[in-house]
Amino acid sequence: MKARGGPSKNKVPWGDRALSLKVAIQMDPIGPIDIKADSTFRIMVEAQARGHELFYYTPDKLAFEEGKITARGWPVTVQMVEGNHYSLGEQTTVDLSTYDVVWLRQDPPFDMGYITSTHLLDMISDTTLVVNDPFWVRNYPEKLLVLNFPDLTPPTTIARDLNTIKAFKAKHGDVILKPLYGNGGAGVFRLGPDDKNLSSLHELFTGINREPLIVQKFLPDVSNGDKRVILVDGEPVGAINRVPQKGETRSNMHVGGRPEKIGLSERDLEICAAIGPLLREKGQVFVGIDVIGNYLTEINVTSPTGIQELERFDGTNTAEKLWEVIEAKRSA
Repeated sequence: MKARGGPSKNKVPWGDRALSLKVAIQMDPIGPIDIKADSTFRIMVEAQARGHELFYYTPDKLAFEEGKITARGWPVTVQMVEGNHYSLGEQTTVDLSTYDVVWLRQDPPFDMGYITSTHLLDMISDTTLVVNDPFWVRNYPEKLLVLNFPDLTPPTTIARDLNTIKAFKAKHGDVILKPLYGNGGAGVFRLGPDDKNLSSLHELFTGINREPLIVQKFLPDVSNGDKRVILVDGEPVGAINRVPQKGETRSNMHVGGRPEKIGLSERDLEICAAIGPLLREKGQVFVGIDVIGNYLTEINVTSPTGIQELERFDGTNTAEKLWEVIEAKRSA
């Protein structure tokens, strides 16, 4: 068994490690988070309850140092107490290859900083289980992975060329335009049949970055909510509905969407059955998909949320299910 209180000096094969796991969490700053909604925090609380040892660091503290992947951060303990939800030990630098599990949990944007993190964490995959698998997080960003399932998704075009986007809008009339690598509902615009702002928005977006835009046919069913379905190791465990505010197209909770209790429909299960095997094969342990009406719109693998709302509505402890899968993988 490894010594407690610090990382092992030597790499140890997965199967030879103790069930009490050394867990590093790569996440945004822990201080400002909403402990009643943050999925990463709930995962940490569950890990601690199961006897796992936690180490916390922010993405800017990840480094490659002369052949080692290191992180500068803190041993951390957590509790569900507002205003007093975490306690840090002494700051130190650790070799992440000596840890059993690393959670890749910072929020997008999915930019070159994020992509670099996936490259660095991929280098420790022989000794450390990174969740979700960073190679496939990098290759399967949420708005691109859905393109593998055209029968499940609304009409979609990804392009930077204005004429291509105009042609799509002319065909479908009412569309949603958004940045390809955006998150949290930021930069999402609905353009109705008579809207004249497409050229101006294209000019705005292309002046900010060199990335394409994604444009999809508007789905009127969004007024009834944008369903977030949670999958653990490719299997659906439950869903919440996110209802947009009156006069708002976006249903993201970051922009005021209201979470509601909802069950899994036959169509939801059909979608999950279609995508689940690929997610499981590619090491995407924690995934949240977005479903509007009968259509799959996103497969979120970077930093999905919604598990605390699901637990409050249905009593489903998704964090427990996640750790059961991870523990099984580590003890295999």
